[in-house]
Amino acid sequence: MSAMLNGHACDFVLFGARGDLAMRKLFPSLYQLHKADLLHADTVLYGVARTECSQDEFIESVHDALKRFVKPREYDEAVWGTFRDRLRYLKVDMSVAEDFAAIAEAVKDSGRTMVNYLATPPAIFGDICKNLYLSGAVQPSTRIILEKPIGHDLESSIEINDTVSQYFTEEQVYRIDHYLGKETVQNLIALRFANNLFGSQWNQNYIDHVQITVAETVGIEGRWGYYDQVGQMRDMVQNHLLQLLCMVAMDPPSQLTADGIRDEKLKVLRALRPITADNVARRAVRGQYTAGAVNGVSCPGYQEEEGSKGHSNTETFVALRASIDNWRWAGVPFYLRTGKRMPTKMSEIVIVYKNQPHYIFDPKQKSVVTNKLIIRLQPDEGIRLQVVTKEQSLDKGMALQSRGLTLNFSEGEEGHRTPDAYERLMLEAMRGNQSLFVRRDEVEASWRWCDALIDAWADIGDEVRPYSAGSWGPIGSIALIERDGKSWHE
Repeated sequence: MSAMLNGHACDFVLFGARGDLAMRKLFPSLYQLHKADLLHADTVLYGVARTECSQDEFIESVHDALKRFVKPREYDEAVWGTFRDRLRYLKVDMSVAEDFAAIAEAVKDSGRTMVNYLATPPAIFGDICKNLYLSGAVQPSTRIILEKPIGHDLESSIEINDTVSQYFTEEQVYRIDHYLGKETVQNLIALRFANNLFGSQWNQNYIDHVQITVAETVGIEGRWGYYDQVGQMRDMVQNHLLQLLCMVAMDPPSQLTADGIRDEKLKVLRALRPITADNVARRAVRGQYTAGAVNGVSCPGYQEEEGSKGHSNTETFVALRASIDNWRWAGVPFYLRTGKRMPTKMSEIVIVYKNQPHYIFDPKQKSVVTNKLIIRLQPDEGIRLQVVTKEQSLDKGMALQSRGLTLNFSEGEEGHRTPDAYERLMLEAMRGNQSLFVRRDEVEASWRWCDALIDAWADIGDEVRPYSAGSWGPIGSIALIERDGKSWHE
């Protein structure tokens, strides 16, 4: 495979290069791109952080991270020998303008496109953008990748985006939501828009309801002070779940371009019916985990976690019943749920189809006739179509059974691997393709909807409902969907 697929060489500047995200995800992903010959031969990778660190120490820390986070069968010491030659380290205090002279000098006259990845807290996005600009490093071709979250509400999101936009145009900004880089999410576009089998039935005439679940087995992983100011609504719903909802619900774009896709997603966000104080009790459930066990391992409750300050009304679980007020989805409920300390780690989208208008089989078998399209994002990426067939027997008559037609992306030809979402996102940013990234008006539309819901909880004085670690959330989340005569797919 030709390295020229990337088009041209880049100066890839990674701010926050000593942080957890960089070591756990970003450098392993860059290593995989290098191994697959998808980085231009002249691309240089700059690690930028404020800590005192020699070039050799930095390279060794990246080496250690790769050996820890890259699967043993995918790590090759010979590949590392060539990958390390791309690495450079620059000590920069993000708040000190003079320190950015080192970056400007490094990329000066290189002839490469500068791509900056801000794996830092959003609070210093402004300092980095301003100091990059003042250093003279920014050119019309320069790109900047922003990690989530973009603010903690609409107001702070606007403030961050306003600051960034002083130094970079919207065409230069790439806002990350790593779920959009997942293979299955990309396949959702092909599944919907390249297959008339699904595309012709992707509407309220044939679909009964949609479920989106993002479940985590972990707790707050030592981040109690941060997480308690955020909660699951801001941490997961505002970005990941709403982006997945948009990918499921959007109309086909007239062209498969970045703005074509993002225009259609924006229409979905604007069509979301607001959840207000008048209906929040029936449309949304908040939960907080208490002590329990996940996979046989005892877990403390949220308020007993390390760093806890005691009583808290912050949610670690959210279940929602969302409605999209347009012709395609009128009357079709979208059920969203996400939580920490769930029984299993998984992310999936379930499309539940309407049953035939007249049922002719044994009434006792009615529960097995529902068709479902199950799109699994993790842990095993794939698509499963649940269909109904007759049992093969001579003595059971027209006995029905539910069978699955499965497409598993983790299987197939020997040696095939499913790329990590960050690999695709960084590669597309280097290529200048914004279709997998979130536009500013999308971010603000999602915050506007989420802020209204958060305000509704505050207006009615809503309290989080307890649920045991290792369970599927508070009992209210079951009532939320069963009130409509439906049930969660598990």
